[in-house]
Amino acid sequence: MQLNATIARQIVERAMKIIRHSVNVMDEYGRIIGSGDPSRLNQRHEGAILALNDNRVVEIDPATALQLKGVKPGINLPILFRDQAIGVVGISGEPEQVRNYGELVKMTAELIVEQEALMAQVQWNKRHREELVLQLIRGSELNENQLLSIAQKLALDLSQPRIAAIVKVLPSAGENLSLEHLQRMVHLLEYPERDNLVGIASVSMNEIVVLKPISLSGDSWSKEVERKRLDKLLRRVAKESQFTIRIALGEYFPGLQGLSRSYLTAQATLESDRSGETVLFYQDHILPVLLSSLKQDRWRYEQLMQPLHLLRANDPRGTLLRTLEVFFAQNCDLAQTCEALHIHRNTLRYRLERIEQETLLSFNNISDKTRLYLAICG
Repeated sequence: MQLNATIARQIVERAMKIIRHSVNVMDEYGRIIGSGDPSRLNQRHEGAILALNDNRVVEIDPATALQLKGVKPGINLPILFRDQAIGVVGISGEPEQVRNYGELVKMTAELIVEQEALMAQVQWNKRHREELVLQLIRGSELNENQLLSIAQKLALDLSQPRIAAIVKVLPSAGENLSLEHLQRMVHLLEYPERDNLVGIASVSMNEIVVLKPISLSGDSWSKEVERKRLDKLLRRVAKESQFTIRIALGEYFPGLQGLSRSYLTAQATLESDRSGETVLFYQDHILPVLLSSLKQDRWRYEQLMQPLHLLRANDPRGTLLRTLEVFFAQNCDLAQTCEALHIHRNTLRYRLERIEQETLLSFNNISDKTRLYLAICG
């Protein structure tokens, strides 16, 4: 830990609120870096050098002050950090008058140094946790030894099974998304879930990546457990008036390389979803996610969607399309489809026949039926 002008200024300001004497702070070289008398800044203080060299309190009376450079009468005390002298705090005045303030000012200085050191450590941890997250989700050219070393310094266990989740932060109506909103969301994700690894995605500044620890049973993990945790998070977010969120959770893949694959599945789930659901699990959207890349290959995608184009052209109210969607959502069960649509079985049969006529495909042909299903998913 090193003293700097910012810390020195805090010590001077805090100490001079307690006592009416001028206070000076000197660095490890005896240079004045903070003072109640700005004209003394950057001067070399020989009394401070004595205090540092001998690690002792140095009192300077008027006669001694004449013999030392950059010195006025007063008392100088080493500032200790982890039993090492890192600087000196001095109080100007007759030693008899300021002696009683010495330990108080020294304690004030050391408390400020401790606080700054703690804040620096917190910032270091936060910065390196975010960098660790970004390295893990990139996946390519992972230096596992380096990552494990960073994780060890952060007291993190990378052998803990994790899945990637993407939290998309959306501003409320009339609000603009700010860095403060993202920082607040990061805090909600980190506490009380202290084992979450959280980072703001560099690609999209309104997306936060979370590497969530999970409990495995064999090779699988429980969606129900994660949903309960997310419900708690959503209740906490609901108390925030400035933003809302959507969450997509990826699949689990073993090893450090698996985290990047998990991130890709979460990202694809979020990008391919059209339902508007708040919480999305990759396992619930596998087919739409896998088909989503077809949209980049226009002619294949157009071929896949052609039956639906034919259906929409002669279904102005969307009744047939809705029937087809519910039919597949009910796993092609006629009774359940009728119940979901509140229609008679004969009405359903009529609509399915109309769908076959308009799409030129047959439900009795497995290839045709699959094509229709893929088109609905796409």
